[in-house]
Amino acid sequence: MIRIEGLTKSYGATQALRGVSFEVPRGQVVGFLGPNGAGKSTTMKILAGFVTPTSGTARINGIDVTVDPVASRRLIGYLPENNPLYEEMMVRDYLDFIAEVRGIPKARRAERIRNAVERCGLRAVLGKDIHQLSKGYRQRVGLAQAIVHDPDLLILDEPTTGLDPNQIVEIRSLIKELGKEKTVILSTHILSEVQSTCSRVLIISDGRLVADDAPERLGEGEGGTVTVVLASRTGATLRTEEVRSVLERVPGVTGVESAEGEGSGTLGFRLRYGAEDIRRALFDAAVRNELCLLEVKRQHVSLEETFRKLTGGEKRSGGEAPRAPQDDQKPPLAA
Repeated sequence: MIRIEGLTKSYGATQALRGVSFEVPRGQVVGFLGPNGAGKSTTMKILAGFVTPTSGTARINGIDVTVDPVASRRLIGYLPENNPLYEEMMVRDYLDFIAEVRGIPKARRAERIRNAVERCGLRAVLGKDIHQLSKGYRQRVGLAQAIVHDPDLLILDEPTTGLDPNQIVEIRSLIKELGKEKTVILSTHILSEVQSTCSRVLIISDGRLVADDAPERLGEGEGGTVTVVLASRTGATLRTEEVRSVLERVPGVTGVESAEGEGSGTLGFRLRYGAEDIRRALFDAAVRNELCLLEVKRQHVSLEETFRKLTGGEKRSGGEAPRAPQDDQKPPLAA
């Protein structure tokens, strides 16, 4: 559905994208992550046809977005980060207007609007002006305008920004539901949102793609922690420093911290390790030193830790790039 090859974008002396390449097959929900100024929004605006790349190509279903932007936009539903809406219009009238601009035949317009309203839970507010709606309902209206023409690809830029926790859960559930039928590329700063909704993660940093994998596999090979609770096999009193010394000598352990035990006669520790799984060596060390492992709990490096490692320490000169003029205009309606 998406094929990007060697994409670059410069705004004067600022280089927002530096040779980004990736593909997204049909039916995949992709989380697009990166710190502020990394190039996420620029990439999504190029896909949506609102920014022209300096070099490289972006294709949607085989259509080059710069060669035939009208055809490519017909395949896209786009929800920009600032979700621009015509606030003086009623929800019903606004969606009818969007459907008309999108070129939906009049005979099919009511059905398409009804489907979008049902999917986005807008029936109760159809007769209200958009300026009367809560932030959560405005996001729902933004999603409804993005899907009213039944696009193959949804591009969602920070769809839960500014929502309260309940609204975030609602919009996240809606995105997961839409992802069963559509290809979705989702930009967000909320890593838990990616883990709960996306089957794949792309991480961009300083205009370059630095990671591409399933959320649960991104931290593999990067290590993590093993939390253990130990007791003496012989009933002897355990001495913290002696047990710590044993654990520090286990091959692959890079650090040992105290943790909670399980009452009298037990000690708890948290062991940090690198790429090597330390559990077999840990078991062998426990047997040699007359220790009983009451609990062993391993945790891989979290997505947050992986993200920080891949994007941390970057020095930026103030933001991603100058915003394109379209950001300050009314909703993107080109069909």
